[in-house]
Amino acid sequence: MKNVVIYTQPNCPPCQIVKQFLNHHNVDFDEKDVSEDFDARETLVNKLHSTSTPTVTIDNEVVTGFNLKRLEELLGIES
Repeated sequence: MKNVVIYTQPNCPPCQIVKQFLNHHNVDFDEKDVSEDFDARETLVNKLHSTSTPTVTIDNEVVTGFNLKRLEELLGIES
């Protein structure tokens, strides 16, 4: 099973779509709200080198923004 983390913030429509996509495909994930979680925000910016949400990590891979095709590839989901 892959380790999936999604970095989100409120009022982010692409974040909602990515979460719906993951739920639809029964992918377990941890959600980090960068507007409330200082450590998650620090990780997003300093470790993942991203300043946008959604940012998704799948094991050691980082997917920034609304990229369902890349998520399908990394998760082995057939469209």
